[in-house]
This record gives sequence, C-alpha cells and structure tokens, in this order.
Amino acid sequence: MRFHSRKWVKPEDLNPNQTLFGGKLLAWIDEEAALYSIIQLENERVVTKHMSEINFVSSAKQGDIIEIGIDVVKFGKSSITLKCEVRNIMTKETIITVNSITMVNLDSFGRPSIHGKTAIEFIKDRVKK
Repeated sequence: MRFHSRKWVKPEDLNPNQTLFGGKLLAWIDEEAALYSIIQLENERVVTKHMSEINFVSSAKQGDIIEIGIDVVKFGKSSITLKCEVRNIMTKETIITVNSITMVNLDSFGRPSIHGKTAIEFIKDRVKK
C-alpha cells in the first residue's frame, strides 16, 4: 500500500461522539481516489462509479494525523479499480478499509473512454531527461 496524503483531524471533522465523522473520511477517500486515477490515467475527466463495502475498523479523534493509502487492484478498458486503507500515522492502527473503488475514465462528452493503461506508472518515469 502506498500512502499518498495526510490529513489532520480538526474540530470541524468530528461527529457528536467527538470522533472523525465517517462522511468526512469518505469524502477524503473519494478525493484521493480521484486524484490518484487522474494521475494514473492522465485524464482530468474521471468519476467514481462504485465503492465496495466500507469497513470501519477504529476511530480517529481530534488532533490525530491520518494517512490515506491507495493501491491499484486492476486496470479495465475504461476504468481503474483501487483499494484503500486509512490509518493513524503515529500508531499505524487501521481506521478504515475499502476493498474496491472503481473509477471510470471519461471523454470530453462524459462517456466512458478507453485509457490504454495496463500498469502503474510513476511521474518520474514519464518525464523525459
């Protein structure tokens, strides 16, 4: 699992139980999945099609720093399927797992579009020296 971004849990992120609101965490995951897919597929037009069962393992509280990890499960013709783990950066305790997030590559008319990708690419490998 590659952990790409970190979030600091602030008062506005909390639910009435004073723990991280699940909806806020899911929004962060959706954004991270979109950013990851846009970079991998080299297209700004990517949308979330499906998110599998979400498993809340533990909670986070105000002041915690969490990190969001994304890995590719598979490349489809017009999609990319990811998995996600969010954990507390200090304790490494898992907060949530999502086994499958399907993101779809779109053309300029908003229709699914073949992306031609078959493997993870790193930005550093795309830059010509």
